[in-house]
Amino acid sequence: MKDQFELAVKEVDELKERPSNETLLQLYSLYKQSTEGDNRNPPPENPFDFVSKAKHESWLALLGKSTEDAMKEYISLVEKLKI
Repeated sequence: MKDQFELAVKEVDELKERPSNETLLQLYSLYKQSTEGDNRNPPPENPFDFVSKAKHESWLALLGKSTEDAMKEYISLVEKLKI
């Protein structure tokens, strides 16, 4: 599973088209959940840092998802993007 995940991470850089911001956010949160587990970080202090806030909340939404499930979802999403 880990090898497939690492391959999918590399394939993201080789996509023909740049994914939407929403999809990039999903990739980010699944990657973080896969590699670091649950988000235990405090939210960004700057209320106008909308990108950091969105990333934090997106990753936080995956609280409790197992590393394996996050990796499977990441791999599946990358496969869909390659089509």
